[in-house]
Amino acid sequence: MELNGKVSIVTGGASGIGAATCRAFAAAGAKVVVTDINGEGASRVAAEIGGLALPCDVADEAAIGDLVTATEKEYGSVDVFFSNAGIGSGKGPLDTPIDVWQEQWQVNVMSHVFAVRAVLPTMLERGSGYLLHTASMAGILTSHGNLPYAATKHAVVGLAEWLSVTYHDKGIRVSLLTPLGVNTPMLNAADSAFAAVAAGPIKEPREVAQQVVDAVSAERFLILTDPIAQTWMERKTNDLERWLTGMRRMQTKIDTIP
Repeated sequence: MELNGKVSIVTGGASGIGAATCRAFAAAGAKVVVTDINGEGASRVAAEIGGLALPCDVADEAAIGDLVTATEKEYGSVDVFFSNAGIGSGKGPLDTPIDVWQEQWQVNVMSHVFAVRAVLPTMLERGSGYLLHTASMAGILTSHGNLPYAATKHAVVGLAEWLSVTYHDKGIRVSLLTPLGVNTPMLNAADSAFAAVAAGPIKEPREVAQQVVDAVSAERFLILTDPIAQTWMERKTNDLERWLTGMRRMQTKIDTIP
């Protein structure tokens, strides 16, 4: 899909990958709706790119419905919905409160479901549309330290794969962004030992945003932010037991860092 003239919504658009993608979409000629629970930040990005800022709590299905309605009123039918917003609070199964689990589930998974429910019917009617989903390599390889994050990101991977299989022949394109480390507020707030050992090569948001634009143009499903991710995926699928042993060693290394 060529983005020029396309109506796009980007969640988590006030910072990080979301803000960079808003800029990249606008540079490609798209009409961009910047949405974030941080309304002030969304407004700054929208003003910079000549887009529209619409604050939204993506954990609320009604709020996403209102977001899509407002976008359609201003720009017309949504061509691209990028479910990018995410949170990374949480630790292990014994020290993460259930309400933290629920919050991650709502933001990291259900917001994607809410978005699909809001835009897919119109996309199917016209036989075209693009659904973009940010997961993480934590959703393919797992992650150290933060169990709710790894579990919810696995769910996003499954969701995106299912959508691609089910709706591709109906004109709906799906891409899945699975970043390794990216220099964003979320990474900077993460455990420093994890970032040093397990986050992989750190990319800048603008680099990742261009990878997203390139993938949409090519209608490519999987968006990896560094070639090493492909190597790690292959190691996991080729010998799962050996891969698990290596991940356990990495966990031990993380545990020893002050």
